[in-house]
Amino acid sequence: MRLKNFSLQFGTQLFKALSDEARLRMLHLLYRKGEMCISDLQLTLEFTQTKTSRHITYLRNAGLLGFRKDDLWIFYFVKEEMEDVVRQLLDPMEKDPELKRDLEVYQILNSNRELAVNKLQRRRWMGPN
Repeated sequence: MRLKNFSLQFGTQLFKALSDEARLRMLHLLYRKGEMCISDLQLTLEFTQTKTSRHITYLRNAGLLGFRKDDLWIFYFVKEEMEDVVRQLLDPMEKDPELKRDLEVYQILNSNRELAVNKLQRRRWMGPN
C-alpha cells in the first residue's frame, strides 16, 4: 500500500522520527521481525525501558507504528500503509554492521526464549522431578 497524501507537516514528523539512530534501529527490527514488545526491543538494543518507550512513542506519533494489546502486553509493528516507505528507507542500510548485529542478538534472545518455554512446558507435562 502506498501513501496517498504526503503533507509538509507529515513529512516533517516523519523525517524528525527518522533522524535518530536509536529510532532507526528500532524501526529496522520491527520491520524485519513483524512485531515486538517493549521488553524485546529493550533487551535486543540494550536500552533502558524509559528510552525504549520514549522512542516508540515518537515513532507512533510520526505515524510509522501501530500496536495491538494482548492481555498486559503491547506489541508494536510497522503500519501497513508505511511498509513501502520504510522498506525504501531501510533496504539500502541492510548491510550496516550494527543493524545486522541487532538482528543476530534478537535471534539469540528469541531462540533462548523458545528453549525456556519448551523446558517449562515439558516440566508441566512431566511433573516435578
